[in-house]
Amino acid sequence: MIEEINSSEIEPPYYLNREDKLKWLMRTYGNDVIRVAYTYLKQKQLAEDVAQDVFIECYEKMDTFRNDSSYKTWIIKITVNRCKDVLKSWSLKNLLFTNYFENKNADSSLERNMCREEANQILSQQIMELPVKLREVIILFYYQEFTIAEISVLLKVKPNTIKTRLHRARLNLKKLLEGVSSING
Repeated sequence: MIEEINSSEIEPPYYLNREDKLKWLMRTYGNDVIRVAYTYLKQKQLAEDVAQDVFIECYEKMDTFRNDSSYKTWIIKITVNRCKDVLKSWSLKNLLFTNYFENKNADSSLERNMCREEANQILSQQIMELPVKLREVIILFYYQEFTIAEISVLLKVKPNTIKTRLHRARLNLKKLLEGVSSING
């Protein structure tokens, strides 16, 4: 797994050369890129391949970055576009789902951890069942913590469309989760 650095650093230090700047971007945003790619592609190896492609593209286009947005927004936008290209070119149906999202909160109780892990897995599976347009806004908003405005820029749609998609995704998740809870008793 790619080692992460302090998330309070928004931009790479100005004195870094091209190669070092790429290393900084990979350390800072590598896990985010893989996570976003995985949510689109549902295959770890494919997500890692896309991450490599994304950072190659970042290296090649580093001089074209205009600071109109943050580096994170720029990199995630490249990731989303690359994933959409892959989805167009591959038939990715009926893939096994594995929970990639890590449990952020440590808990001393083993039973609580197991329950939380199971709940996270069920939630992640249900998110992956959503249509791509709903899934991507949920992932970007809740997991990547982008604002509605940033998601709007990233996906090239109006903020109200993002709000509508978030609302629909939440409703769909509620229905899906109610169905799961009624099955599990």
